[in-house]
Amino acid sequence: MERSEALHRYFSNAKPAMLKSIRTLVEMESPSTDIDRLDRCADHLRSVFAPVVDQAEIIPVRDGGNHLRCELKAKREILPPILVLTHFDTVWPVGTLEHMPFREAPDGRAYGPGIFDMKSSLAMMEHIVRAFRELDIDPGRNVVLLATADEEIGSATSRQSIEDEARQVNCVLVLEAPLPGGVLKTARKGSRHMDVHIKGIPAHAGIEIEKGVSAIEEAAHQILAIQAMTDLETGLTVNAGVHQGGTRSNVVAPHAHIQIDVRAWRDADLRDAEGQLRNLRPRLQGTSIDVVSARSRPPLEETATKDVFAKAQTIASGLDMELVAGRTGGGSDGNLTGALGVPTLDGLGVPGAGAHADHEHIETDQLVSRTWLLSELILGLVVGD
Repeated sequence: MERSEALHRYFSNAKPAMLKSIRTLVEMESPSTDIDRLDRCADHLRSVFAPVVDQAEIIPVRDGGNHLRCELKAKREILPPILVLTHFDTVWPVGTLEHMPFREAPDGRAYGPGIFDMKSSLAMMEHIVRAFRELDIDPGRNVVLLATADEEIGSATSRQSIEDEARQVNCVLVLEAPLPGGVLKTARKGSRHMDVHIKGIPAHAGIEIEKGVSAIEEAAHQILAIQAMTDLETGLTVNAGVHQGGTRSNVVAPHAHIQIDVRAWRDADLRDAEGQLRNLRPRLQGTSIDVVSARSRPPLEETATKDVFAKAQTIASGLDMELVAGRTGGGSDGNLTGALGVPTLDGLGVPGAGAHADHEHIETDQLVSRTWLLSELILGLVVGD
């Protein structure tokens, strides 16, 4: 209990420094597709963590932003290792700070692009490892932190590292933003992103329209069938979100393209929906359909979160905190680790609201308590025997 109280005092005193760290990260714009800015952010984070961890190394990426891997090693290894997942890429384009600057408001909120999703979480981890070092606290286990640069665009370049690290640990803590009220995420929908390519037969629309077959007309038939696949009772959603086609208004459309988002709570439902999409058949003679998978994330099912959430609840109750479980249709890197069967707990970031929206913010009065909780989970959370 003495150690826990010392940590709470440390974070209470460190709150101004934590907010300063958050501001620095928020003002370091890092959209997912800007490699130079992502690499600068990774280098900055390495300079921050290197003095207070045992190892801080850049993971180079050829076709994207670099990632960061840090490790804090136990002096006396009592508990099995743990993995902490974060990301520093954001959905916000460069220049967003001009109309959406970092600011602390009188209502106890701090605003800025990426502050909630999820740069404040990186500041939490920075000050947790600082606390361990300055208070001479041995974590009693090896702690690996991955800070990735492509979570917002599907984790294509970081997925292998995430899965490799997850296979070596007892459990995974994902520092994504929580649901409203600080609710943790114990279930997330999985997703499939599918592309439907349709070919038609071009013709002059004014002279010999009868010789053409419109790919756009075929797409209209297919979109109605695709939208009808949604089943709200089971949680399966199928959305034809983008449609492009044709060349000119006086040409019968030779091609069309539909981008589809598929989400479900169960992997079996995702596989079934993908099978239905791959079996789409043309309605118009002369057209053809090709369906390809763009990217995917498996669901985070409660089989991977139930036990670890119960253990976290016990730790939280010792701090006079109550943890509540919730579900969300959005995905995270926790989907990847949960699908491997590794116990995964998600939504451990600072409470707030407005992810990907102009009012994105954190509740600064929750910063100390959430950092304290996270430090205690790192020090004590174990799943299984």
